[in-house]
Amino acid sequence: MKQRFGRVRAVLTVLVVWGVLAGGGMAGGDPATAAGATLRRSRALPIAPGVAYGEFRMTVPRGVVHGHLLTVDLGDPRVSVDLLYPGVVGARAPVSRLAAARGAVAAVNGDFFHITETQHPGVEVTGAPDGPAVVSGRQLKAAVPDGQRFGPVLPPGASTEDVLGVGYDRRARLDRLTLHGAALTPEGGVPLRGLNQYALPVDGIGAYTPQWGPASRERAVCGKDTERAAPCSTDTAEVTVRYGRVTAIEDTPGAGGVAAGSVVLVGREEGARQLRKLHLGEPLRVGYRLAGEGPVPLRFAVGGFPIVRDGRPVAGLDTVAVAVRTAAGIAPGGRVLYLLALDGARGQTGLTVSELASLMAELGSKEAMNLDGGGSSTLVTDDGTGDGVVVRNHPSGGAERPVANGVGIFSFG
Repeated sequence: MKQRFGRVRAVLTVLVVWGVLAGGGMAGGDPATAAGATLRRSRALPIAPGVAYGEFRMTVPRGVVHGHLLTVDLGDPRVSVDLLYPGVVGARAPVSRLAAARGAVAAVNGDFFHITETQHPGVEVTGAPDGPAVVSGRQLKAAVPDGQRFGPVLPPGASTEDVLGVGYDRRARLDRLTLHGAALTPEGGVPLRGLNQYALPVDGIGAYTPQWGPASRERAVCGKDTERAAPCSTDTAEVTVRYGRVTAIEDTPGAGGVAAGSVVLVGREEGARQLRKLHLGEPLRVGYRLAGEGPVPLRFAVGGFPIVRDGRPVAGLDTVAVAVRTAAGIAPGGRVLYLLALDGARGQTGLTVSELASLMAELGSKEAMNLDGGGSSTLVTDDGTGDGVVVRNHPSGGAERPVANGVGIFSFG
């Protein structure tokens, strides 16, 4: 047993006390954690082959930060990473339930998601995530427009298309997934601008598959690319395609599940005008893919935004808002993944996004991504008794928040 877990144990088992980037900051980034901060990491324990769990405490001038850290050895062939989600895109569930349903040995919460709809009273909250999602190689959804997303303001250069992923080469990386697709008739085609998204770009057409679930598609035509609170469009259309032929044409987006063998197209403005040109019984083929920038396709992907590049915090990160946070870091070479969630227990403080980036870099991340935080921040691990997973941190809302998706760790040994 000692030999089996030697590599992971070496990373985490020694008690370490560091001065964390005291003062000044790093070149190309925002100021780092405040002067005088210290980070103390406790002895970590292996919870499964290639997976270790530990805790840390970090003292900053405003108080104590308590965190939980998973270290995942992707070089171990018994270990894999995959997306956890409730079975459809437009739904939510607690991380512990998502992990237990898939048999994950550990997990953290994932992407930001459509959590409220105060700007458009009466419109259903879908619970769908902001960014792209890939599970076991299946492409579930694409990214909403940047201005429609939920969560902190994106740093310069970031996009809702940014993802944390693991490729078929078993290496983790940050990437960007862009939708390429079209609806094709014998007379020509129109481009797709969305896939299972709660918000479509102005003038766009989005495709909704059975993976969307029963949630209403009404929210897809609300807001604008740069303004989430803009009114819902009244120039809309919805077309149902079943086994390659148009079977229904409606004026407004509907609700209810999409049947197997079918795809529903929702259009707004110019996209709606294109859909209204179709006729019942007309042949129509819908095709799409999410294209990444890396050389190897991603088998798993979850949305978020980058906070560390080349071992340094990226420029323009927020230095003011303090919150409980979740992050994922990647060691050089992409073979070690760090998953971190802060503790939301009363009497403890959180971190700014800039401080979180400095912490992830100090932990050894060459790249790191900020995931959803606040009441969503959750880290679970196997309890070691065979009874399932336990929540290791204290969610800041007092109980687990149902979330859109999570990062699941699997180990078979």
